[in-house]
Amino acid sequence: MKCSWIDQYLLEKPSVTKDLQAEWNWIRYQIGGKMFAAICLDDATGKPVYITLKLKPEEGDFLRQQYEDIISGYYMNKVHWNSIKSNGAVPDELVKEMLDESYRLVLSGFSKKKQREILEGEKHDGL
Repeated sequence: MKCSWIDQYLLEKPSVTKDLQAEWNWIRYQIGGKMFAAICLDDATGKPVYITLKLKPEEGDFLRQQYEDIISGYYMNKVHWNSIKSNGAVPDELVKEMLDESYRLVLSGFSKKKQREILEGEKHDGL
């Protein structure tokens, strides 16, 4: 799996913003100010180590059992967040599905009114 396509893929979604959380060395992707995905970078090389995203607990548990390269969320809530090793064997199509689901889950946490406002907003690139 390569991470090069993830940035463009996520920024094409409505109202997604990204920034660099310097203290953690993470590139965060947010919607409505809430993170739904992150790329965790190696401190020495700056290369991606993990892609972290949110899933329903039962879905995350199932996928962790199927793929050794999917682990409980790296420095995150282990029930709701999952991390994918960036150099692992998880198919790109599955990663896309997981990223889409994370986006939907975080968006659904907002009120219907706020969801409409978010989806009608503009995309911003914080980096």
